[in-house]
Amino acid sequence: MSAAVPGETRITRDDIERELRKLSGGVTDKVRSEKQKIVTGVVVAVAVVLVVTYVLGRRGGRKRTTVVEIRRL
Repeated sequence: MSAAVPGETRITRDDIERELRKLSGGVTDKVRSEKQKIVTGVVVAVAVVLVVTYVLGRRGGRKRTTVVEIRRL
């Protein structure tokens, strides 16, 4: 639809691929560096949830525990 401008070079498929690789390479590096932080954060969060659940479960179990006393006659 647009006419070629005299004196300008044409953009080839190789030019587009090269530029896209530059862009995606930068993003890929950032994702790799942030991925470790995200994984560490998720692991810590899961560990905290497990510890809190364990402590609350023990506490609730102690409150509801029935003590049965057996006497010999």
